[in-house]
Amino acid sequence: MNEPLLTAKGIHKTYVLGQRSLEVLRGVDVEIRRGDFLALRGASGAGKSTLLHLLGGLDSPTEGGVWLAGRNLATLSRLELARLRNKDVGFIFQAYYLLPELDALENVCLPARMARTAPAEAEARGRELLARVGLKDRLEHKPYELSGGEQQRVAIARALINEPDLILADEPTGNLDSHTGDEILELLYALRTERQATLVMATHDAKVAARAPKVVELVDGQIQH
Repeated sequence: MNEPLLTAKGIHKTYVLGQRSLEVLRGVDVEIRRGDFLALRGASGAGKSTLLHLLGGLDSPTEGGVWLAGRNLATLSRLELARLRNKDVGFIFQAYYLLPELDALENVCLPARMARTAPAEAEARGRELLARVGLKDRLEHKPYELSGGEQQRVAIARALINEPDLILADEPTGNLDSHTGDEILELLYALRTERQATLVMATHDAKVAARAPKVVELVDGQIQH
């Protein structure tokens, strides 16, 4: 059944900066069904990253609510939210956020270890994913020994290690040249289809957004219909 996996209603987000308030989101409603591939398009500063963080439980809205798989994120404890993010949500960031002291395999396996997956199982799954993203010969390389495209491939494998229902990708090609960016997108699309995951991708690039079956335009903190 194609039921909603993720629902956001009346989302507002305001940041207080000293004596000034900055309203980033102003009444956003989004419904995303299982298996959807949705592009969240908007210029820099439109609120795309903020919305992704709210959808994934990395932050909480000033007003409104977010439901993931029927669970109201506002009712979850910090520990429950951490477990939900670890198991049910895969984050892919523009800046990669790989731990520099860990090699590629260790970075990929980290979420599985945090989920208390048996070490042998986590390593086997990590090796399989790194091979799938074309890095089977780079398992022991540290992030500084990898190109930007290779680091993003590691980040994609890390996001998928716990087989999440939801993948949230924030400008996943923003730091890459166009050729490498295209390769990363093709890989992400293929892996999402293989694993029947739901993908929400934030982008400022109209060409990238156009490849998604569903596109939502975010302008000045509001959805444009």
